[in-house]
Amino acid sequence: QVLLVESGGGLVQAGGSLRLSCVVSGSLSGVYTMGWYRQAPGKEREMVATITSSGRTNYAVSMQDRFTISRGSAKNTVHLQMNTLKPEDTAVYYCTLALSLRSYWGQGTQVTVSS
Repeated sequence: QVLLVESGGGLVQAGGSLRLSCVVSGSLSGVYTMGWYRQAPGKEREMVATITSSGRTNYAVSMQDRFTISRGSAKNTVHLQMNTLKPEDTAVYYCTLALSLRSYWGQGTQVTVSS
């Protein structure tokens, strides 16, 4: 069973930073994509950033200047560095893994940005 566990969410003032982390149970091999999505209250879930097993990254246009996705030294870990946070970044952030034509999701971590 593949499990994804996120950490690093919390409450921060506008302009501040947070770093989210996600650990996937077990080791990863082959071709896969890890990423972060978010869902704000009353809104649809949206892609924030993804990174492939080869290191190729993709960002939502509105976040690419403030957020950085990276893999940890352990290949089953992915981070999301979020800078210059805005109140509109408030959402539940989900880690995701696409592997062997299947998608896996974490439980999510709450990020709240106060004005």
